[in-house]
Amino acid sequence: MAARTKARKRAFQILFEADQRGADVQSVLADWMRHARTDPRQPPVHEYTLELVEGYAEHVARIDELISTYSVDWDLDRMPAADRSILRLGAYELLWVDGTPDAVAIDEAVQLAREFSTDDSPSFVNGLLARFKELKPGLRREETR
Repeated sequence: MAARTKARKRAFQILFEADQRGADVQSVLADWMRHARTDPRQPPVHEYTLELVEGYAEHVARIDELISTYSVDWDLDRMPAADRSILRLGAYELLWVDGTPDAVAIDEAVQLAREFSTDDSPSFVNGLLARFKELKPGLRREETR
């Protein structure tokens, strides 16, 4: 498994844990980092994981607003928790990480959905992130207003 794929998976796990605990993602990230330093069995938190989680935390309100606006017939709080976390991570990477090709960000999110969520989740994640990709220039402009 590629290093960035592992980093995304860890970032998803951190976002998912924060969501389940009702905790701040940066606090959960700090817990993971502390645990990795004190337990030699735990791998260190990859730099890209750190970048993804901190980037998401910086844009959390906008990301949740976008997911709520464009997910047809799904309230954010009624979505499966795994889907919610995958979409949050995928939306951040797709819209704010210029070094990741759009197709890679979407494909990686779909793979996470295949591994961690329901049978319907990959197509749901793919469809919503593809919509964000189409609207990306406008969504970025709207944020700067």
